[in-house]
Amino acid sequence: MHISAHLDVDVIAVETEDQVSVLIELTAPPAPDNAAPRSPSTLEVVLDRSGSMSGPRIDGAKLALQRLIDRLDPTDNFGLVAFDDRVEIVVPAGPLTDKPSAKSAIGALDARGTTDLSGGYLRGLQEARRAARESGATVLLVSDGHANAGVTDPDRLEGIAADARGRGITTSSLGFGLGYDERIMSALARGGAGNELFAEEPDTAVGLIAGEVEGLLAQTAQAASLLVRPTAAVRAVQVVNDLPVTATADGIVAELGSFYADEIRKIVLVLEVPGIAALGLTQVATLEFTYVELPALKQHTVSVPLHVNVVPGDQAAGRVADPAVRTELVYLRAQQAKRRASTHLSAGDAEAALKEIRAAQESVSRAMADAPPELVADLAEEVESLSYLANETQSGLITRAAKYSSSDAYGKSSKRGRTTPPSTPEPPTL
Repeated sequence: MHISAHLDVDVIAVETEDQVSVLIELTAPPAPDNAAPRSPSTLEVVLDRSGSMSGPRIDGAKLALQRLIDRLDPTDNFGLVAFDDRVEIVVPAGPLTDKPSAKSAIGALDARGTTDLSGGYLRGLQEARRAARESGATVLLVSDGHANAGVTDPDRLEGIAADARGRGITTSSLGFGLGYDERIMSALARGGAGNELFAEEPDTAVGLIAGEVEGLLAQTAQAASLLVRPTAAVRAVQVVNDLPVTATADGIVAELGSFYADEIRKIVLVLEVPGIAALGLTQVATLEFTYVELPALKQHTVSVPLHVNVVPGDQAAGRVADPAVRTELVYLRAQQAKRRASTHLSAGDAEAALKEIRAAQESVSRAMADAPPELVADLAEEVESLSYLANETQSGLITRAAKYSSSDAYGKSSKRGRTTPPSTPEPPTL
């Protein structure tokens, strides 16, 4: 794993309060050579089979899961829990030694009942823990509805997902259609350090589920985290990305989840510097990146110190900020604005949401003038995304706008820099 850190300014004025932004770029290990066996994966799917899933939705989900089984090896663990107002183990979690039977059990599923999402999710976690090996497990929850039984509070569900993450289980969520509660699905993904996905149509859901499997099979690092150890020269540290963050005695820890081969991830920190009295080079923090390498299951830690040069005020006045760091900061602030817009939209406050969206549009548009050439395309795409979101909101399509905004912001912030892993041709259906 390679880690690099770039400060927006590397000089600050003596005895002057300042703010320093840091762009961290992480590059995952490459895929092992063909001679090295892939570490077996564990995937537990939790599928909503409530009445609202009837028709194309349940059919699309079943097709995606049957294709998913084709992609996994017999040594991989797979399990399926289906839920409505009851919870049923459709495929017990374990090695896929009998793929035809697993696919047949999936094909027999039908839609019925109401939505006890927490009951299904908790049972899925139990199955994942039972089958998981040392390399951990992934739970993918697929639902099209509002949780109307069991635990329904997003904060409590986020806490459950975070506890599972601490035990090596990642949670991703796929919201299907326009009727699901984006607050719950977002909370599960955030707490579980997984992906928050949104599919309005069955074909989109099939593609997203396939993408989850490709990412799982391409992993070369798991249980990744970033510990930021500030020195006495720093008053506070903020992680700008939408990541689970925990304060510790040593600093703050951001949970990064899994990486696939050669993946690049970007993280931005903001350090509050109250004013340093002594001139010269000063260390402001140490970054410690820890991860478990696959398939060897070896834990590694990489440390990088951060320094600034404290100079007289007249020298600091001529400093020029790094445009790449500043551009990344603007980009991530736009994702924060979309997250706030989604919250407003979920509450039915379109006016407040539009205010956030418009402000983000202006900020991103201004940043394009000074952005490095390699980041202009990202900013242009973000302007287009914000324009779409504004149009949906102004047109009264509040539900779609809330879900799109939540999913888009989370993906671009928590997994900033990630691209879709290379896909492998699907084998023929058994």
